[in-house]
Amino acid sequence: MTTVVVADDQPVICAGFAALLDAQPDLEVVGTAPDGQALVGLVERTRPDIALTDIRMPVMDGIEAARLITADHPTRVLMLTTFDLDAYVYDAIRAGASGFLLKDVTAERLVEAVRMVADGAMLLAPAASRRLVAAQFDGQSWSRPEPPAAGDLSPREREVLLELARGRSNAEIAGDLHVGVETVKSHVGEVLRKLGLRDRIQVVVYAYEHGLVRS
Repeated sequence: MTTVVVADDQPVICAGFAALLDAQPDLEVVGTAPDGQALVGLVERTRPDIALTDIRMPVMDGIEAARLITADHPTRVLMLTTFDLDAYVYDAIRAGASGFLLKDVTAERLVEAVRMVADGAMLLAPAASRRLVAAQFDGQSWSRPEPPAAGDLSPREREVLLELARGRSNAEIAGDLHVGVETVKSHVGEVLRKLGLRDRIQVVVYAYEHGLVRS
């Protein structure tokens, strides 16, 4: 069972998202919040797997809440907003968010997104990943030396690292490498562990920072 909290300053939207997710047999909504500050407190009390939050909220916005949550908790943050602006995406990812969706997302896609983030996936198209990383490292070296930990990766783990950096899902990587999804999950876990990275977003940054992926 994946536990979820939902934050939105519009009560109807908050209740709607919460009801939709709680109706799924594998998801349990353990609380809702009207703003970012309340969300941080809710996460402290309930320790959910996923925090689904709006960006624009009073008292504290979703991006600041995500920064505080991901700094102190293993809870993964999925951002929702009405506004499709690159600046929001960039700020959300820098704050530690694992995904970014618009509020006009379909019910099916929202449920799928929560499950994907809970499974360790990131919700950014490869093109968006490239824009974000290019912006972050604009004017800096794209070929910084790899840290010693990179040498601990097996050839297969390095292949998985490159696939992750391109925004590929576990199922897509499994198909490309002709292995099972569970095998891919195992490789992903080892890549994260050996490189000391939190999630797939950090893998993207790592790969671009060290010149492993350029386009």
